[in-house]
Amino acid sequence: MTRLFFCLLLIVHTTAFGQIKMARLFSDHVVLQRQRPIPVWGWTKPGEKVKVTLAGQTAEAKADQSGKWTVSLKALEAGGPHTLTATGKSGSVSANDVLIGEVWLCSGQSNMEWPVQAAKDYEKERQNAEFPQIRHFRVDHVVTMEPEKDLTTGDWKVASRETVGGFSAIGFFFARELYQKLNVPIGILHSSWGGSQIEGWISKEAMLADSELKPYAQTMPKTWTEADVVMDKKLKKQLFKSESAAPTADDEKKYVSGNADFSTWQKTADPIGQWDWKGLMGFRGDGFMAKEVELADDIAAKPTVLSLPENDSPTQVYINGKLVSETTVKGVKKINVAAGTWKAGKNQLVIKSGNMIATPWFGTGFMGTANDLFLEQENQKINIAKDWYLMPSFAEKHEYAHLMNNVGTTIYNAMIVPLIPFAIRGTLWYQGESNAGRAYQYRQSFPLMINDWRKRWNDDFSFYWVQLSSFGSDQSSNQGSGWAELREAQNMTLSLPKTGMAVSTDVGNPKDIHPTNKQDVAHRLATNALKLDYGRDIPYSSPIYDKVDFEDGKATVSFKFADNGLMIKDKYGYLKGFEIAGDDKVFYYAQAQIQGNKVIVSHPKVSKPASVRYAWTDAPEDANLYSTDGFPASAFRTDNWPGTTENGKFQ
Repeated sequence: MTRLFFCLLLIVHTTAFGQIKMARLFSDHVVLQRQRPIPVWGWTKPGEKVKVTLAGQTAEAKADQSGKWTVSLKALEAGGPHTLTATGKSGSVSANDVLIGEVWLCSGQSNMEWPVQAAKDYEKERQNAEFPQIRHFRVDHVVTMEPEKDLTTGDWKVASRETVGGFSAIGFFFARELYQKLNVPIGILHSSWGGSQIEGWISKEAMLADSELKPYAQTMPKTWTEADVVMDKKLKKQLFKSESAAPTADDEKKYVSGNADFSTWQKTADPIGQWDWKGLMGFRGDGFMAKEVELADDIAAKPTVLSLPENDSPTQVYINGKLVSETTVKGVKKINVAAGTWKAGKNQLVIKSGNMIATPWFGTGFMGTANDLFLEQENQKINIAKDWYLMPSFAEKHEYAHLMNNVGTTIYNAMIVPLIPFAIRGTLWYQGESNAGRAYQYRQSFPLMINDWRKRWNDDFSFYWVQLSSFGSDQSSNQGSGWAELREAQNMTLSLPKTGMAVSTDVGNPKDIHPTNKQDVAHRLATNALKLDYGRDIPYSSPIYDKVDFEDGKATVSFKFADNGLMIKDKYGYLKGFEIAGDDKVFYYAQAQIQGNKVIVSHPKVSKPASVRYAWTDAPEDANLYSTDGFPASAFRTDNWPGTTENGKFQ
């Protein structure tokens, strides 16, 4: 009996650790790139011969010492469905319903990750989502210190009313337009992560070869323990202006004393949501949330009820140095506060809590809505959801979640390497918000990443991106703009071959970093692909600044991609968004007029103009210059004067 059990165990062990498998991308419903050699790879026993078949052709390979095997199948035309099979002595594995068509990698941060279900007109879009030849593969969020061999999760989903809600909105709307124009299967390989910086998407090898990022790559953490030390130093420098700051337990007792100094704390509009998005990225441990509450005499003198959103960790609530509640409660907390606890005038409310228990990935902070954060007295509610301060507890045990921005290259290791060398037509990229503070450095890091990916794939594939949309304030050039400088870096990257850009400032939302109009953005990306990859004779680009001539107190600005002329989108017919300055570098909102495919710019106070800028602000709401083909002009400046982000460096 024992011998039989051992034999069965040996069979199970051999099957589990020796059986042939293909990389996870080669699974049911996969779309493979047409008209290009098709690489297929996987793993089996070292030295085993593997035969791969697809659409009537066969290729063979021998697994190397690590067990990896790779074959290259000949290019195929669009079609299917087919079955892809890999066979060896240890077994056989197949992917069914395989289509041959066009494959696009979609990457970047949250605006690429933004799903169809959160986009404009979702219910309407659902009714136009039955496209069985459009498939979507989402790569899960993972970061690793070393390159990964394969994905551990994920599958190809067929577009339908039931599935499309979870697709990348940019990816799906792009794919749908291509499918309707080309009538071939479209595969969207979606690998993005909200809030990610570009440095996480670049290989260490590329960083080491780059003058800007080499110093970081040479000293970057090699383990997550080392990374926690670096994150701790960064956060302390951010809060205390010194990475060697070491608050003690006695120091932190002062936080709840009733006369704490919140000047070094992290300011936030409200305490609702993860601290990761409030300037305290990755911190996991106990922390303090504080607010100065101003109350009138009649309210302070009576009992009140303090309502707090959910944090199911042990939570202590202090009012003016007095502990009024110590509970571990799931759901909204209702705390009875005795008369006389509050005082007339300014009060200090301090809440100490830890990582959520039911959802530890959330960290500390409150889960829920600002509607759950108030004081109540009889029938009167006083909203206290605005203007809070946050402070981690450094004196107590804490750590940092393994997130996208802890260590450079770690997203690339886990979310790009396993995709290489899956054949693609090109890449769509929507990222830059998280790099706006280092826009000058983005001039180098962005083309570095593009060239790095092309090198790893050994393919000079097309690369199209979305220029940053409108978000934030509409300041003048005299204040400067990191977002405008990031857009400028994106413009500069158009010097790389086989690149294109979708301008999106006119369809943004200055009050929301996630504009829901992804349809227009995807269409502008699609025009690039239809023109440059698929040979359609269509206008495809926004007007891009070309040159400027200064003469007789005026500036004449010329544009590329404006051969059919320029136009104004304004019911009064006024061209807006232009500024002009002389050698004193003082900018004035300028008068601007269209003459054919040029714009004439002037201002009475600038007799000798030296620079023109257009849409040079975080949120250029007024900018209204378009080509007659319907594309908004890109932001630009004609000078190279020092910017606001010149000294921003990745650390």
